Order: sequence, then C-alpha cells, then structure tokens
Amino acid sequence: MPRPALLATDVVRTLGTRRVLDGVSLTASPGHRIGLIGENGVGKSTLLRLLAGADEPDSGTVTRPADPGFLHQELPFDAASRIADVLDEALREAREDLAEVERLAGELALAEPDSPGGSALLDAYAHRLEQARERESWDADRRAAAVLDGLGLGALGHDRTLGSLSGGQRGRLALAALLVRRPSALLLDEPTNHLDDRAAAFLEEQVRAMPGAVVVASHDRAFLDAVCTDLIDLDPAVDGPVRHGGNYSSYLAHKHAERERWERRYAEEQEELAALRHFAGVSAHRVAPDRGRRDNEKMGYGHRGGRVQSQVSRRVRNATRRLETLERGQVGEPPRPLRFHGTVLTAAPPGTAPEGGGPEGEGPEDGVLVALRGVRVPGRLAVGHLEVTAAERLLVTGGNGAGKSTLLSVLAGRLTAEGAVRRRPGLTVGLLAQDTVFARPDRTGRETYGHVLGAERAEALPPDSLGLLHPADLDKPVGHLSAGQRRRLALALLVARPPQLLLLDEPTNHLSPRLCDELEDALGTGPGAIVLASHDRWLRGRWQGRALELAGPA
Repeated sequence: MPRPALLATDVVRTLGTRRVLDGVSLTASPGHRIGLIGENGVGKSTLLRLLAGADEPDSGTVTRPADPGFLHQELPFDAASRIADVLDEALREAREDLAEVERLAGELALAEPDSPGGSALLDAYAHRLEQARERESWDADRRAAAVLDGLGLGALGHDRTLGSLSGGQRGRLALAALLVRRPSALLLDEPTNHLDDRAAAFLEEQVRAMPGAVVVASHDRAFLDAVCTDLIDLDPAVDGPVRHGGNYSSYLAHKHAERERWERRYAEEQEELAALRHFAGVSAHRVAPDRGRRDNEKMGYGHRGGRVQSQVSRRVRNATRRLETLERGQVGEPPRPLRFHGTVLTAAPPGTAPEGGGPEGEGPEDGVLVALRGVRVPGRLAVGHLEVTAAERLLVTGGNGAGKSTLLSVLAGRLTAEGAVRRRPGLTVGLLAQDTVFARPDRTGRETYGHVLGAERAEALPPDSLGLLHPADLDKPVGHLSAGQRRRLALALLVARPPQLLLLDEPTNHLSPRLCDELEDALGTGPGAIVLASHDRWLRGRWQGRALELAGPA
C-alpha cells in the first residue's frame, strides 16, 4: 500500500499585514526528509502548520495524508493527565490495528470459502494487515519503551502527571508520542530543543527510519546534516524558495561555490567597467574635434587623420554602448559576511569596567588576560586552574548545570567568586549573555547602537550592514523586541567594537544556519581572545581551538 505524498501548491499566507508565504510550493514524497531553513520570520513554522492542517492558507492548496503527525509546542493534554494517558493515545492506532486484524481473522475463519462478501472480507483483512505491518503495530509497546529511554524519559513513572514535568520533559514526551505513533507524514518544528547529545543522536536514527515523508524546520545544523535528503531555503530570492538536494554539508558546499562564482563574476565585471570607463574617457579626448596635432603626427596628419579619428571614434562608441549595457544590468556586490570590525577596544567606556576578581593592582603574567586559581561559586562552579591568553580560542562544554554560564560571568567580572581571579589592568570585556537586557528599553535598536558605539563609529559601520537585524526591527524600541532580537542587537554591538576578551554564551541561539556559519568563520579570524559556551553540536564538532569540559560543582 503506497504511502501518500505531502503536497503544497502556490500557498499564500498573510499574518496581520505581512505576507509570510507568497506562492510557496513543496512536494514531500515518502522516504524524503526535507529541512526548512532560513532567517527567523521567513515562514518555516507557518508552512509546517499549513502542511499539518493546523492552519489554512489564504490561497493555494495543501494535500496531506489522513494521519499527519505534527510536533506541537504543547501537548494536547491538561496538566492532570498522566504520562500513561499520552502513551495510550500514541499507541491507540497500533492497538486498533491489532484488534481489527484479530477480529477480521476470526470472521475469515468462520466464513464459508465461497460465501457472498468473502472477497470483500479478505480485502479488508489484507488492507488492515498491511497497515499494521507499515506501522509496526506488533512492536509498538517495545518501541514505546525504547523511545522513552532514548529521549531520556525512561526513568519517569508512567503515573507522573504532566503538570509535574519540566517544560523540556513535556517537549520530549510530545516528541516521543509522535515517534511511537509513526504517522504517514512527520512534521517537526525545532525538534532538538531540550535534547542532549545522546537524545539528539537517537532522534536522528528514528527520523531516518521513518518510511513516510518528513518535513522539519530547524536551526540545528548537525541534525539537518544527519537526517535530510533535501533542504528548502525560504530566505527571499528572485525565483522564490530554492530546493537543494542533499544534506547540510552538500548545501554548504553548494552555497560556498555559488558565492565564489558571484564574487568572481562581480570582480571581473568591475574590472571590465573600470577599463571601459578609462578607454572611453581617454580615447574620447584623443578624437576631440579641437585637439591640436602633436609633433609626431605632422607627417600625414591631413592624409590619415580623418581615417584614424573615425576608427577611434567608432571604438569609443562601441565601448560606450557596452559600458551603458553593463551599468544597466551589472551584478550586485555580494553581501559582506559577518565579521568583527576593527582592532579590539583597549579602553573600557566609562562605567563599564569589570568589578571584583582578585587583589587590587595584581594582574596576571605577561600574555595572560585572566587567571583563575581555586575558583568556586558554591553549588554552581568549581575551577582549579584556568588561564585565558590574549589570542585564546576556548570552548567551554558540559551538561546543563555544569557551570558554563557561571564561568563566563566570573570571567566577565559580573559575579564574585571564592578564590583568586586576576585580570590584566584596564582589560576590556564583552559578554553576550543568554538573557539580554538594555538599560533604556524606550530607545530604538538604532538609537541604542549609536549611543553605545558613538555617532562616528555607528555612521562608519551602520547596524543595517551587519545583517543581524532587519532594518524595520532596528526602529522599534528595544523593549518591544523579542529575546532573540535583543541578543542579535547585543551581538551587533560586540561585532562592531570587539573587546580584548569576548565571552559568548550560546552565541548561535536565535541565529539562522547561514549566520551561524558566518559567525563561526568570524570567530576564527576575529581580534582578541574569545571564550564561548555552546551546546551547538555542529560548532563543537568543527571547533579548532582549546576546549574545557566542566563536570559541575564539586
């Protein structure tokens, strides 16, 4: 029994006054696993909701299987429901399959071989048997136990209420219910949120084993690389969304090659334009009607002058026409990738110097920016010995609660710790925290940017040029921006004026895959020392610097 495809044709969806999706089409055949990528707000979640039937398009059509599975942000159960209730619902279809197969088998055993309706009964039995086989209904209970264990929920009692679970546990339980049910089409929105490395790897195995179509919206580049057979880039383009065959690595190679071709074509075209402008200007002067003859042109000036001037004039006209054609249709300059700009800030702005951290006036040894000895924050962090040098690239890893954010706060001087913390005198430090708060929420993003950097720096490097925030968002009060938008603004300030010591806490959160890639490249070449804490598996797998794994407070 062939599984149906998932189809969207010329889908349009407007939310408020903004057209989020404009004529998007998609075909997800069984066995294909499609990743949706793009900047925040381009319509990834909206498209998933339309595909799932949780929302309807303003125009266009969606064709879906009868039983699509959609990972909702919240489980459709009340807080008093138990884990057992969620599992019973997830196993309901498999149990119905088995009960119906058993019932039909019993009717077939009692039916006369040539009785009227016998053929229809046999067809119904065969259909249900095939459905049970595709859903692996006989293995459903064992699969449910394996899925719960794989997602880190195996130790939870099935009588636990949903209200007693954390938000992350409820999210994993919703994901587990879908994997147990094995729907004909699986639709996932940021499925690796709240998953550790082990659970994410387990999810990848489960998704790859799905026989039906899978469509997933994710910022997790490692997940996209491990599971996707195709990627659809929803970022605005002249010809609409672009579909790329292959996983994230092949997409990345394609984008790099595409950019190299763009840069090469732009450079060649600019070179030709400069040459044409020079030729047209110089040659036009040579054939000017009032130009006097030079000494070396006196012989034969009257005989050959007219013919030479005519030839040169024709070449000038040709060059001018070519120049006009090129200028009308010239290739735009490739957007500049995210980069740290200028040299490091060597003097802290007034009122921003770090506080605390070691005996006054005692700095660390030459070449070291910060040195920690026997540092403890009770219940949160324990570090025996750590030095951060002027050109440091340090990745801090560890499980939740290991003290990664606490360590960054101690290095930044925002948190007083037991033990010795010594900093180079006058050290400038910038911290991108997970929760970004600005002192003046009434200022717009653009005003905040100009106030922090100063008018001259802000004018030389406008916030629009960094590609971190949409121009419309820059003109909103920062208090009205989302948490992700505020973090992007905070990152823009650090990119525009990097400090001697840059501390980044989960820097790829709220960034599109493209910006994550650009940020990683920028970290490798950026000025000053960089210490970052991250759960990002793709970033950690490609990290070239030093790594420190925290085991948690002693």
